[in-house]
Amino acid sequence: MRKAAFLDRDGVINVDTGYLSKIEDLQWTPGAIEAIHRLKAMDYLVIVVTNQSGIARGYYTEQEFRELTIAMFESVPIDAVLFCPHHADLTGPCDCRKPEPGMLLHAAKIFAVDLAASFFVGDQPSDLEAGARAKVETWRFEGGRLDQFIEDRLSTFRSTA
Repeated sequence: MRKAAFLDRDGVINVDTGYLSKIEDLQWTPGAIEAIHRLKAMDYLVIVVTNQSGIARGYYTEQEFRELTIAMFESVPIDAVLFCPHHADLTGPCDCRKPEPGMLLHAAKIFAVDLAASFFVGDQPSDLEAGARAKVETWRFEGGRLDQFIEDRLSTFRSTA
């Protein structure tokens, strides 16, 4: 079993500009790239889990999302990106859209993740609920430097885990 750092995308590792679909609009949050590198150095799997209702809304296609994802992470060591392209009002209910825990549980299964040794960083109530439902330590990021935020919480998390 491996430990994982689950990270939300918009609002956590990149500035939430509203339906990000073009690489030229990408703005990393302060300390995001450093946080990802540090987590990899600590042997965490780094897994991005992100709701992408812009696909269901027709703002961009799944292929455009995949191309943006490849461009975003070509120089950043991400192990996986799981995304939910649904929106309940448009595509019906699903088990992957946060606050449902589907993406976290699916990643745990396919990557043999020990959820008790892992954590999830999100910025929305739906992220916190998804983490709680998946029974993974969950922290709300409300801005600042992501690397410092994670470092501060890991010192406490490791001492109690």
